[in-house]
Formats: sequence, structure tokens, C-alpha cells
Amino acid sequence: MTNLLDLSTPAKRFRLVAIWEAITWLALLIAMFFKWVLGHEEAIRIPGMVHGVAGFTLFVVVALATAWSLKWDLKTTFLALVSSVPPFGTVVFERWAVRTGRLGELSDSAARETEPALS
Repeated sequence: MTNLLDLSTPAKRFRLVAIWEAITWLALLIAMFFKWVLGHEEAIRIPGMVHGVAGFTLFVVVALATAWSLKWDLKTTFLALVSSVPPFGTVVFERWAVRTGRLGELSDSAARETEPALS
């Protein structure tokens, strides 16, 4: 496993932001429970803002920058952007992008880890 906080490449930045967006989604879902089930109206204000600005918006910007840098086709770029809508979709997309060779050196290292050892 690589260092999660290593931001030296677009693929590594994308991975970190995809995970961060999923964490902010989780915080928002918990806040929604507190608001709608427990009746705490103010519970959603801060997690909602954090998710909207530091989660969703940041993910969209980083996804577009990664798409440009790694020369993703329109389909891959569209899937990356759509993955930010459902909860935890960014992590699912990131794993898929690694497996299918769309995340540069992260895909290369994943391929090396799954290749059988030479005898």
C-alpha cells in the first residue's frame, strides 16, 4: 500500500480526494440522521457545507484535472463526475479506475501486485 498522503502525481491526488469526498458524504449522512430522526435542525449546517465545498466541489475540480492530465476519454471523465453523486461512489470509481488501468502509476503498481511471481 502506498502512502495515502503522497500527493506527487495526479492519480495520487485523485485517490486522496475520492476518499475525502466519501468521508464527507458519511458525515453528511450522519448529520441527516440527527436532523430528520432526532430533530436537531442545526446538525446539517456544517457537514453540509464541508461536503459541498471541500468534498463535492473539490472532487469535481480534481477529477477534471486528473482527466486532463491522464488523458481520460469522455466516458471515463463522465463516470468520474457522476460517481460524486451517490454516497461512496468516488471510492468505487477510484477502485475501478485502478483495476482498468486509468489511474497511471496506481494502476501500474496494482498490476504488478497481482501478477504471478516468476519462477
